[in-house]
Order: sequence, then C-alpha cells, then structure tokens
Amino acid sequence: MVEKLALVGIGKIARDQHLPAIAANPDWELAATVSRNASVEGIENFTTIEAMLAARPDISTVSLAIPPQPRFAYAQAALAAGKNVMLEKPPGQSLAEVHALEELAREKGVSIYATWHSREADCVPDSKAWLADKTIKRLAITWKEDVRRWHPGQDWVFEPGGLGVFDPGINALSIMTEILPWPVHVASAVLEFPENRDTPIAADIVFTNPDGAEMTATFDWRQEGPQTWDIDIETDGGRLKLSSGGATLEIDGQTVKKGSDHEYANLYKRMASLIQSGKSDVDLSPMVHVSDAFTLGKRKTVDAFHF
Repeated sequence: MVEKLALVGIGKIARDQHLPAIAANPDWELAATVSRNASVEGIENFTTIEAMLAARPDISTVSLAIPPQPRFAYAQAALAAGKNVMLEKPPGQSLAEVHALEELAREKGVSIYATWHSREADCVPDSKAWLADKTIKRLAITWKEDVRRWHPGQDWVFEPGGLGVFDPGINALSIMTEILPWPVHVASAVLEFPENRDTPIAADIVFTNPDGAEMTATFDWRQEGPQTWDIDIETDGGRLKLSSGGATLEIDGQTVKKGSDHEYANLYKRMASLIQSGKSDVDLSPMVHVSDAFTLGKRKTVDAFHF
C-alpha cells in the first residue's frame, strides 16, 4: 500500500535529501508540503500544518524537516490528528518533548520515528560487527565542520533549542551509540560559547565506559576547508577508523569499504516498515549524551561569531 505523505519544511535538507528519497521509494507518495516560504512544483502546498490536516484527511504520514524549536507543536498536531510522524534529527529541543510525543503516538495508535540518518551510513553495520567481540582501549571522535557552509545565515542553530555544534555532533553520537558493544555516559565536558550566542560553537567531551577505555569527542563548527567526520577506535584486535561520517571504513590503516549515500533512503524505508508493522522507533540515547554534556559541561566564552 502506498502511503501518502506530507513533508513539512522545504529547506536545504528537504531538497537535498528528503525529496529524492521519497521520490525513489515506491512505498511513498508526496501528497502535500507545508512551508511558509517555499514549495515543490506540482505538489499542493499549505502555509500551516493545521490547514493541511484539515484539507487532506487522506494523508497518513507527516515528515518534519524543520528546526527543532517549533517541531513539538507540529508533531503534536499531526499525532493528535492520527497521523504517523517522522522526526528529523535531533527529534526535539528536549528529552521531555520527545517522551511526550512518543506517549501521544501510543495513545493514538500511530507510528513515530526519531530518525538518526548517520546511523544509516554504509559502514556503520560493518563497524558494529567488527567491534562486537573486541576490548576497546581508546576511542576518539573528531567532528569538525564549517557552520557557514552547512547552515548559512541560519541563526536558529545558535538560539536556545538549536543545540549549536551538537547539531552535527549528535550525528557522531548516534553512530557511537549504535556501534559500541556497551553503553557509555558523559563524565565531563567543556563547551565554548561565542560571547554573542546562546549555544556552543565547540565542545570537548570525556566519556566513561565499562572497559575503562580512554574515550573523547571533539566537536568544532569553525573548520574551513576540508571537513572532518572521523571516529578512531583502538582495540585489542586492531584499529578501526570510520571517516566521511561513516561512509568509509579502515581497519589497521587499510581501506576495506567505501560506501554510497543511502542514508535518507534507508530512513524512509524504515518508516514504511514501522507503519506496516504498527510499531515506533524512538531511541534517544544520542540526545541523552547532548543533554548530559549541557548539564555537566563547563562553560567557556570565546570570540563572537557572525555569519
């Protein structure tokens, strides 16, 4: 059965990832969009989700590709109307918001999916399998990119609820929580806040873990030139390196796999499966680490940032 879907938010991520993934999947029909400032040619557009829900009762699923700050109200409206809901990462501004949405979905008997697109990178399953029987000695995440390239002029990322550098950093955390053979938690953090901004532009995190391994993460939004999305893991059975956000896998310095970009295609495939089975998927472990980093983090003020 083809599910009719409404895509909320027609910005860069929607055009680059969501729209191609929906178009390529026979389980989905893009039936409507919701955006105040943009539209998709040939698709009915609404400026509010309330108008869309009232006019299109035939739509079964709503995918939210909007910033986290307004997302709760949109998701709540869709769930209350009996629609399945797909949440772009991070799934909300806070853990409590997402718990409330999950409970509402349960009450309404619909599916909700908190997506983590980086978990769908091609080399993530291979890394998880390779690590399963090994003792980890050291893990170092280095996630450095240029905020001006990926969020040009988007002040919402530096506003409360926007997460700052954890907007990309949570991608690394979603991979880490997927591939490790045991759970970890934040032990300490240092968060660098520009003097004119409300969320951090950089962060250094230390984790504690059952093996007593040295585990750190460094996030930075000020890197120009080549971008860095790496996870290095030293074990008793060799060294693993995931690079390019999980698309390339090296073992002991040798490239063993270079994957293709199927992340969002996999997300929409998973959403269709959840609906067909009447299930939900709301794993908040990456977001727990972000929340703990804000709770435990020492604040450091750095130079002002301007787009």
